[in-house]
Amino acid sequence: MTADATLRIDLDSTVPAYRQIADAIRAHLVARHFRPGDQLPTVRQLAIDLGVHHNTVAEAYRTLAEEGWLDLERRRRTTVQERAAPKATPKTKARFRQRLRELIAEARGAGVTADVIAAELLELAGAEPGARGGAR
Repeated sequence: MTADATLRIDLDSTVPAYRQIADAIRAHLVARHFRPGDQLPTVRQLAIDLGVHHNTVAEAYRTLAEEGWLDLERRRRTTVQERAAPKATPKTKARFRQRLRELIAEARGAGVTADVIAAELLELAGAEPGARGGAR
């Protein structure tokens, strides 16, 4: 993995390690830190690097392969695939909205202000701070 694509997981988190790995890799894929044709570390190597069982990494890779991000060549390599962005369905949008609502409630409960949440969301989504609007 490149310096930009460093993975870190929290083994004390209530979120399963395979999910943390898949989420982190997906974030790097969306940010284009990996390009189609790039190879990811082997399951065993990433497991050693992260201090987890190899089945944990294998499950994360399978999850991303099912989503169309990765091509898994058994016992050989894991390659990033070209993936067209799917059109979001109403169900996908509703699920996202619910997850976002829960995350915002958690942040607000921890003292993060609405302005900070909005600025972070705009930055992470790729919009310019101060810009309003956008597709729904």
